[in-house]
Amino acid sequence: MKILKNNKNYIIPKAAFAAFGVYFCMYAFRKPFTVATFEGISYFGIDYKVLLIIAQVFGYFISKFLGIKIISELNETKRLRYLIAFILLAELFLFCFAVVPKPYNILFMFLNGLPLGMIWGIVFSYIEGRKATEILGLILCSSFVVSSGFVKSVGKFMLDVFQVDELWMPFLTGLLFLLPLLYFGRLLERLPKPTDDDIACKSERLPLGRKGRRKLLQTFSLPLVFLSIVYVSLTVVRDFRDNFAREIWDALGYENSSSIYTFSEIPIAITVLILLSSLIAIKNNQKAFVYYHYMIVLGLLAVGLSTFAFINHYMSPFNWMMLSGIGMYLCYIPFNGIFFDRMIATFKIKGNVGFLIYFIDSIGYLGSIAVLLYKNFGTQSESWLNFYLKLNFVLVVIGVSSILFALFFFQKIKNKNKIKTNLKMNIVKI
Repeated sequence: MKILKNNKNYIIPKAAFAAFGVYFCMYAFRKPFTVATFEGISYFGIDYKVLLIIAQVFGYFISKFLGIKIISELNETKRLRYLIAFILLAELFLFCFAVVPKPYNILFMFLNGLPLGMIWGIVFSYIEGRKATEILGLILCSSFVVSSGFVKSVGKFMLDVFQVDELWMPFLTGLLFLLPLLYFGRLLERLPKPTDDDIACKSERLPLGRKGRRKLLQTFSLPLVFLSIVYVSLTVVRDFRDNFAREIWDALGYENSSSIYTFSEIPIAITVLILLSSLIAIKNNQKAFVYYHYMIVLGLLAVGLSTFAFINHYMSPFNWMMLSGIGMYLCYIPFNGIFFDRMIATFKIKGNVGFLIYFIDSIGYLGSIAVLLYKNFGTQSESWLNFYLKLNFVLVVIGVSSILFALFFFQKIKNKNKIKTNLKMNIVKI
């Protein structure tokens, strides 16, 4: 049994199964409420559902700032303890959301977002810094493509078939996934540490203190600014599509289907997984890092061209949602770990992926809140579908230019480091 557990061919599927399972189940505590409409309810001049989404996203936003310190300094001996505690807190707040009267229960949706925002960093810390990190990261990222749609289907099924109250549905859906999540979490904890070969290939991953974080930001300030712009745009579009999937699909003529949220996302997850997997074969970290930039450009163009085709009636609604989703997730998924994993390996950074993910995530969710407020007060009469179409075009224009600028500045830093290395070598020779 010990030999089996240390066999690399066994570790990869076990790690993928455990990481995918944890994050798949986590979405049951986060997204089911978005499939409810809460029709006709508003407070303070804002739609009640919009208020709930803003509250949870704001909780996520605060969580990402806290995560910059907590996740980057996380000791591996405390990971499982933190994971379980955060999930139980999230479920407790969903219970409070159900029993506390409106609009006071909005506070508990904010509190629900706080612990859930930490889960990604904890899960990714188990798989980063390995030879197989990219394939594991891709499988993990595919979980939030499929899981979001799946838990919405479960939530809508409970609403339609069991006539569960909209306020109780999020808590009951989370309850269904609690034991499976604890099981997958335990599997994650039993994974072996990265081997010497893993460290030689991807560099050792270490906790990153305040001085290290400051130095990292100073060194990569310009490319990180442009990456943040890309990621803010992606987060806005991805969150809008995810949170208002029911309103968008209803407008496209699928109002009576609860399975559409799952079946439309499965082809997206498979296609994105295949496309991004093509970069795993590239052993040269610097070359792979550059190719990730080109892959993001490809994804952005897919969003723009498919949206243009749909508006001009060259493409069906279902095919447009699939192709635009493939393009969007082709860009979004790398930012959730594998892009930064290659960045750390390329520049030999002494740190971990968690800091970079949470730094860029904290900015991304702020943009999502701003757009929701703009939609409510600036274009309240415009349909969710039309607003989403416009967001896609804005994403393409901003995203393509920003990712190319980021690549340009990364190349400048790499060239500068080469010059410094050559000078040191010449000094040693003299």
